[in-house]
Parts: sequence; C-alpha cells; structure tokens
Amino acid sequence: MARRPKPKGETTNRRSWPGRLIDIIEAGSARTVALDYTLILVCSILLACFGVLMVQSSASVEAIAKGQDGFTVALSQAIFAGVGIVLMLIMQFISPQTLKKCAWAAALLAIILLFLVAFTPLGYEVLGNKNWITIGSVRLQPSEFAKLSLAVFAAFMFEKKQNLLGDVKHLLVPVLAPVGGAIVLLVLLGHDVGTVLILVMVLATALFLAGMRFKWLLLSVAVGFIGFAGAVLMSGNRRTRIKAWLGIDCGLNGDACLQSSMGLHAFASGGWFGVGPGQSRMKWSYVPEAQNDFIFSILGEEFGFLGVLAVLVLFALIALAMYRIAMRATDLYTRVLMGCLISWIIGQTFVNLGTVSGLLPVIGVPLPFISSGGSAMLAVMMAMGFALSSARDQKRELLAQAVTAGPAQTNKQGTDEA
Repeated sequence: MARRPKPKGETTNRRSWPGRLIDIIEAGSARTVALDYTLILVCSILLACFGVLMVQSSASVEAIAKGQDGFTVALSQAIFAGVGIVLMLIMQFISPQTLKKCAWAAALLAIILLFLVAFTPLGYEVLGNKNWITIGSVRLQPSEFAKLSLAVFAAFMFEKKQNLLGDVKHLLVPVLAPVGGAIVLLVLLGHDVGTVLILVMVLATALFLAGMRFKWLLLSVAVGFIGFAGAVLMSGNRRTRIKAWLGIDCGLNGDACLQSSMGLHAFASGGWFGVGPGQSRMKWSYVPEAQNDFIFSILGEEFGFLGVLAVLVLFALIALAMYRIAMRATDLYTRVLMGCLISWIIGQTFVNLGTVSGLLPVIGVPLPFISSGGSAMLAVMMAMGFALSSARDQKRELLAQAVTAGPAQTNKQGTDEA
C-alpha cells in the first residue's frame, strides 16, 4: 500500500537519536540536578575507596620487602581519602558565591608554596622531580592543589571580566599572565613536565570557554607546545623516555623501556576477568612505581577488561554530571569551572591510561582517585566539593523558579477558563 504523502506544511516532532540523546543529557529539571549531585557524590566515594584497595594491593609487597608493615601505605592513603571525603561533604554546603571569594587567596597561596618548593630548602625531590614541600613531619605536593586553584581563579576572573572578554588582553591578563604563567613556570622548575601538561590543558580549556578566538587559542597552544618540547629536550631523562617510546633507544640494559613494557605486560595479562584481587604477579617489583603512575596496569591485571571498563564508567559518569551542570549554568563562572575540572580529571585519566597502554611516553602523572598520594587525593576530592556546591546551588534556583512559576501558571489557567 502506498504511503500517504505528507501534506504541505505538516511537520514532524520526531528527532534523530543523537538529538534525543543530547536533549536527555542537557535536561535542566531539579530532578536531573539531584541525579547529577548523586552521581558525583557516589562515584567519587567509590573511586576513592577502590583507590585505597588498589594501593594496598600494589604497594604491600615492596613495603614488606623493605621491612615495613604491608598496610602502612594503604593506611596513609585511607586517612587522606577519609579526610578528602569529609572536605567534599563540607564544601558542598558552601555556596559558589562564597567560594569565589577564595579565588585570589587560593592562587596566591599556590604561587607562594610553589616558590618555596623551587627556591628554598623546604623543597623535596623524589625521582628527579622537585615538587614536594616538607614542613616538619608533613609532606605536601603543592602542584596538585595548584590545578584546582588555577581552575577556580580562571573561572572567577573570566566571570568578573565577562563584559570585557572581547578584547584579547582581558582574556590573557591576569589569568594567563601573570598568575597562570607563574604557576606553570614554578612547576616546570621542579622538572614535573607531566603536571605542567595538565595545567596547560586547564588553561586552554578556560580560555576556550571564555570565548577566545580560535586563531589566538591556536597560537597559544602552539607556543605552549614549543615550550613543552623545549622542556623535554633540555632534560636528559625526558629525552631518554621519548626515545624509548619511539623505539629508538632503550639504553644499554634496556632500562629505559622497562617500566612501559612491564606495565603493558601487566595490563594485557589480565584478560577479560583478571587474575583476581590482590593476585597480581607483576607488582612483585616487576613494574616500577606500581602504586603510583602505573597503578592502572596492576588494576588491569587483577580485574581484567571488565574491571577497567567499570572504573572508566565511573569517571565517565562524573564527567557527564559535571557537563550537565555546566550546560544548565546561567553564569560563566560555573561553565568555566566545570569545564576546567573535566579537563583536569578526565584529561589526566586519559594521559595516565595512554602512558600505561604505550600510546604516550612515560609522562608521570597519577591516576585521579586511584594512585597513591595524599595531596592528589585531597585536591581531587576538594574539586568534587566545588562540583557538589554548584549542583546544590542549581537545584535551589530551579526549585525557586518552580515555586514562582506555580502561581503564575494557575492565574493563567483561570484567565483562560474565564
């Protein structure tokens, strides 16, 4: 039977599945805001707890070999995870308006701490990277907190100057210069090129969301890439890693390729279901830094492809929730802040995964939530606190709009009936 031709002027409400999917993702009701809040809260806690378990599994063997308690590293990580969760829960009750007031203080504190690391005896070097500060018995990594400080500062300044952002100099000052440039330079002086890469990603995202023209953004990225390449070429260790990644030279004993090859072997040996929790064989001193930069390889070995997929789904849900918060936002501050946090956490996750899988050279960045490191854990949990605060603020606004629209809708219906 022939299909009835559609009369002229008749339209259809059917949309393609990508359009319907986008509508679902960007829905703006109070109910979806509550869902995003729950996703960030639950996924963050799950990842933090799973990180403690992975640190215990990957670090216990080497700790025992050094004559230490096998639970020492995991206990320290558990304490930082607990403190981070408490900070996240507290920060959710602080309004974004109040958190904005901390932007300048956070940026200046980050610069001061990084300066102390670079130019005073308080700086502490580990494996060639001088990016820790030791005050008494406390050791912190200021560069981890600098990522959050830079994101908050950029979001605050771009919102404050949003009517002036058509002029490129207001895009660059003071976010890129002097604040962003100072933070990047001080971290670079500590030879932590991996953290520099993440900071540049945060800055580029902030500039893009603030409306920087593509040609200026491309120029900034080119300058940043040249600077990054220069930093790599000036370091013998970095040059060795690049050569090893390209397969040009693994050194006299093949030591330059050892970490990446052992990590990839561990990652691949997990198969679909893994060898079982705590049953990794490669953590027995075969994979260097198994509890830090290469913890994902141990995760893949013990939990297999399905375990890796589950962890990546948790990261994807966090990114989805923050993206929805950004899309619903009516203010530039929230959009830029959520974009910077996504760039930091998800970007760093893919850099870490690229290192473990051999797609990238060994850069040396931890896996958020999972890798051993108290400063990294506290910084990322505080970032989730900012996201929860924005979600709660949006829910309050949408509920207030619903209450205001209620009487107006009732009056309109009464008028129509009359």
